[in-house]
Amino acid sequence: MSKFFSEDGLSFAYPDDWELQREDSEKGWTLTLQSPGSAFALIQLDRDMPDPREVVRQALETLRADYPQLEADATIESLAGELAVGHDIQFISLDMITTCWTRSFYGLAGTLFVLCQACGIDAEDYESALHNLCASMRSLED
Repeated sequence: MSKFFSEDGLSFAYPDDWELQREDSEKGWTLTLQSPGSAFALIQLDRDMPDPREVVRQALETLRADYPQLEADATIESLAGELAVGHDIQFISLDMITTCWTRSFYGLAGTLFVLCQACGIDAEDYESALHNLCASMRSLED
């Protein structure tokens, strides 16, 4: 069974045993979805509508500051029925390979940013759940 999130024109499903935390800001909100392990997803809505290319560029810069040896490949795909730009990223943290991806696109209420991350032993258990979460995203009129 899955839990569902739906707000500001975005909906998605996530596993029952994952915790969702929400933080509101002046510009929108940020959701953190935490697996029972170390894998997580971060989804952010910015009503100021920044350029998705700039959003993922800044995210990559931030990650590169912490992990200078990271490897990143630019990518474009459909997410929530919209064209999303981002990066597929790998880096080593605590001697474990960490897989991460970022995506950003214009949603109905603002620019959406998605970051998913799984590392080491958790990747086998949770990476598919992260991909399923992204695949379940829909852009819906309220």
